[in-house]
Amino acid sequence: MDDATSQRILTGEAWQDFCRTIGQAGNILFRDAAPATLLDRGEGIRYLSRLTRAFLEASVEYADPDFPALRRLAHETVKIGADNPDNVYLSASVAGDRDYLIRGRRGTIAYFSIGSKANRYAIDGTMSSTGELNDSTLEIRPDGTFEIIASSTRKPGNWLPMAADTTLLVVRQSYLDHEAETPGSYTIERLGGPKAPPPLQAPALNDALQKAAMGVMGTAFIFAQWTELFMTRPNELPDWGQEMFQRAGGDPDIFYLHGYWQLAPDEAWVIETPVPDCPYWNFQLNNWWMESLDYRFHRIWVNKHGARPNPDGTVTLVVAARDPGFGNWIDTAGHDRGTALLRWVGARSHPLPACRIVKI
Repeated sequence: MDDATSQRILTGEAWQDFCRTIGQAGNILFRDAAPATLLDRGEGIRYLSRLTRAFLEASVEYADPDFPALRRLAHETVKIGADNPDNVYLSASVAGDRDYLIRGRRGTIAYFSIGSKANRYAIDGTMSSTGELNDSTLEIRPDGTFEIIASSTRKPGNWLPMAADTTLLVVRQSYLDHEAETPGSYTIERLGGPKAPPPLQAPALNDALQKAAMGVMGTAFIFAQWTELFMTRPNELPDWGQEMFQRAGGDPDIFYLHGYWQLAPDEAWVIETPVPDCPYWNFQLNNWWMESLDYRFHRIWVNKHGARPNPDGTVTLVVAARDPGFGNWIDTAGHDRGTALLRWVGARSHPLPACRIVKI
């Protein structure tokens, strides 16, 4: 055991450094472009607390690539980077020089994908893809079960490629109909690994605390930068180029249209768009910090299943504080500004919507 690292644990310096870095992450609240309203700043503080919880869990409790576990990555109270209200996200820590077996039962949920990622959020805010599998390439048995080998060398059957720098697996399952569909169930194990983990090692805890703190810092910083970019074209949903979204962990099968919105109390943001032929699409509202608004209690999103189309097949989305009586109403849930995202999943064409502000 390294003597310097042991001293950091014995003296508590490892913990003190963690707390100082988390405190510095709070500077994100006071960026020039960040809103200073009570609601927005309060949500920013809650956001940092959620990121801290998520990264401590990932870095301290579930970081051992010899004993991975698929766990919820984002959900109702952990929201990162325009998390999808239709998604069941799962993730597991892995290492690119090892082989893993994923067993699953597909369920009836509309869309499934699994990707291997080189997670560098704690370093430079990136999470590039190192391999992908989805419904179109997955071989599933008649009873709905399947197995996947994740490794850096090709394997027969369902194979998820990894690379030397792969550190994370991410599962996306997307609902169309939350009431009628059932998500799948999945397990993961390392092949040829040890049978039981060793007792806690001090150097590992020191590194885990540093990684967690820098993960909070890096994540908060990168998505604040995104919002500031989107603010340059308010109340639009342009194509910013897909590379930046893929570098941050996006699914290569998804075309992302991010935007920033700001409305007066008597205004609505009207979005009219053709809909491509695709298995899934959705639109959602997020706050300034790019957390989805509280979809448990508000209609802040709509997808392919729930949207009411126009007679010509196009869709009209109406973002407003109250139902204006036309189109598909998206509730601002007490907010007057934030970010938004329209996803086309598995589409060959990617239409850009027409947006305008109207009085209501």
